[in-house]
Order: sequence, then structure tokens, then C-alpha cells
Amino acid sequence: MKYRTIGTDPAHRREVSVLALGAMLFGTRTDEATSFAILDRYVAAGGTFIDTSNAYAYWEDGGQGGQSEEVIGRWRRSRGVGEEIVVATKLGARPLAPGTGYVDNPEGLSAKVIRESAERSRERLGVAKLDLLYAHVEDRTVPLQETVEGFAELVAEGTVGLLGVSNHAIWRVERARALATAAGLPGYEVLQYQHSLLRPRYDVPTPMFPQGSLGHAGPELAAYLRAEPGLTLVAYSPLLAGAYTRDDKPLPADYDHPGNPVRLAVLREVARETGATLNQVVLAWQLAAEPAVLPLAGASSLAQLEENLAAVELELTADQLARLDAAH
Repeated sequence: MKYRTIGTDPAHRREVSVLALGAMLFGTRTDEATSFAILDRYVAAGGTFIDTSNAYAYWEDGGQGGQSEEVIGRWRRSRGVGEEIVVATKLGARPLAPGTGYVDNPEGLSAKVIRESAERSRERLGVAKLDLLYAHVEDRTVPLQETVEGFAELVAEGTVGLLGVSNHAIWRVERARALATAAGLPGYEVLQYQHSLLRPRYDVPTPMFPQGSLGHAGPELAAYLRAEPGLTLVAYSPLLAGAYTRDDKPLPADYDHPGNPVRLAVLREVARETGATLNQVVLAWQLAAEPAVLPLAGASSLAQLEENLAAVELELTADQLARLDAAH
């Protein structure tokens, strides 16, 4: 395993494994025994960065989420896991009632919700302090100042370490960080967005983003990260839920455009040259990126996890990386 540091404040920054483990479906589609086995193997391989949310996975049973955090909490307690493992969670997207969702009925990002939801996440995870807490989705009904101050209060109290943000317009991320800086408060340092080798169209409505995507890491985010080297990009869904390798997992509609077949052809060429799988080449490409990218890949079986772990040791040549970057 390889490691990178996230965060800049010496009091809160953490060294984490470059491959993060997504636990979104633990406790729902992935049963507890399998979830425990995946977590055990990930840690045995040197993995130290686990990602979840208080909303996971409400859509699987029509509930409100929390199952993934609960499974991780039971695993932590049963294994005696301590501060060596960084668990990141998110709030803001948890539906307020069963049968609803984050698009139509989210808890939001008020100071009250931030405090209460973070406390419940700590209880489910069985921790006194959340290592990394994200604002999961935007809430434009609450002033940004209130959200910034709400997160900062938890950091000051010692119940949260690093702060992160996901699925926000970049201008709102910058505005929130500017407000925090002006007030001498901690701000977002870890940005989690969907990012993969194949590129989406950003103007196509999706179930998650009916107005067009705010969740993809596009050119604007790339430029922002280059200008702000203290920030870290965590890339969720790097393998597009299996679409690179599984016939039963077609690409989403927003990936249907002329550029992607060209990129896919180059990806297949590089996979043949290296003897690696398509998924492994995608992860290795992300791991070699500048600015740095930490891929966040879920796994529903040990076989999937082993495939992902092997990508950490895959070294692509400068020529292969250049060809993957240039294809369009």
C-alpha cells in the first residue's frame, strides 16, 4: 500500500492509504458477514481510509440510511479498531422521512442539523471524533455562513477533525472557504466528486442531479485544485459501478457522447500492454495524476477488492499516461 497526507493543519491532518474503500452498500445490498470480510482484508492490505455517509443506503430499503455507519461501527468494536483507521462520513443528504430522498426531502446543512447528525454518526460509528466530515450535497436554503460556522464549532469542540465537501458547485466551495478564512475558522480541505477516465456531459439531467451535474470533477475543479495545492480530491465511482467490464452495467446516459469510445479504445490498448484489467488501469491512471487524486472504490466481494488493491502497484509509463490523457 502507498500513503498520502490529507489536510494541512498539523492538529488534524492525517496520513491515509491512496486507495479509499467505499462502504456505501455495507449493511444493505452487501450483507454484514461479507462487509466484515472486505473490511478485514482491506486493513490487512494496509488500507486505512474508509468512506461512508449517514444517508447510506436509504434507497435500498426505503428507509433513511445509517446502515453502513452501523456496520462499520460494529466491525470497529468487534476488531478493536482505533485511530489508525480514518473513517470519513457525510451529512446533509439523509432524507427526513422514509420513502423520500435527498432531492426532494434532505436534512440539509443548517447548524442544528450539522450538530445533531454528526452526533448520531458518532454514535453509529462508535467514535468520539469523526476523522473527516463532509457536507454531502448543497443546501441553498441555509446561508453559507451558518453552515461554515456549524462545521467549525464541531472542530473547535474536538468532535470532528478534517472538513470536506461533495457535490457542490465550485463557486460555492470557494465562497464557503473564503468565509471560513475571513473568520479564522477551519474550512473544507477534502473535495469528493465523481471522477473517472471516461468523461460525462455536465448538462445532462440525471436522477442525482436533475438540473445537470454538480457532482462530476470537471475542468473547473481541476483548475481549482491546481491553484489550491492544499486541497485533496477524493474521486468517487472511479469504476462507474462496473460499467468498464460488465455487460449488465451500461454506461449512464450522460456518458453517451463521441469522445468516450475513443478514450475506451486507448484504455483497452493500455490494458493489453500491461496485462492488467480495465479497472486496474483506470485506478492506476488516477493514482498517477497531478494534482493528486485518491480513488474511492467500493467492493461487494473479496475478488473485487483484490482487483482494486492490485492497481496500487501498477505503474503506467509516461507514454501510456499521456495517451490516456490525450484521447478525446
